[in-house]
Amino acid sequence: MTLDEIRTLAEFLDRSTLSRISIKKEGFSVSLERIAQHAALPAAEGAVVPPPSRVLAETSELNGDEAITSPMVGTFYRSPSPDSPPFVQVGDNIAKGKPICILEAMKIFNEVEAEFNCTILEILVEDGQIVEYDTPLFRVKRG
Repeated sequence: MTLDEIRTLAEFLDRSTLSRISIKKEGFSVSLERIAQHAALPAAEGAVVPPPSRVLAETSELNGDEAITSPMVGTFYRSPSPDSPPFVQVGDNIAKGKPICILEAMKIFNEVEAEFNCTILEILVEDGQIVEYDTPLFRVKRG
C-alpha cells in the first residue's frame, strides 16, 4: 500500500461519518481512526471557550524539562523544504513566535511556532515521521 493510498483513505475517513477504517492488502494492514473532537461546553452568548492546552507536557521521560507537543496529527518536517536548513537545532535559543517545524496534514503545511522563549534540548521525532496529536516533538527548557 502506498502513502498516496493511505492519504486517500484518510481523506475518505475525514469526509465520511465513519469513525474507523481498517484495510488489509498484500500482507500490509493499516487502521485509521477519527480522533474525537472536544465537545463545546455550553457557554453564555459571546463567551469564548479556550481550546485545550496543546503546548506543554510534563512527563517523567523528559527529566523534568518541558516539551512542545504536536497540535495535530500529521507528518513532521524540520525544514520548510528539502533543500532548506532546519528551523531549529539542538542548543538553539528560540524566541516566542518563531517557527520551529512544519506539520503536514491532508496536503496542507502548517507552521508550528514557539509559544514561549525556550532552548531546544532535544528533537524527539525524525524528519518525515508521522505524529499523533500531543506527541512530544521537542524537549525544551523555558526561558
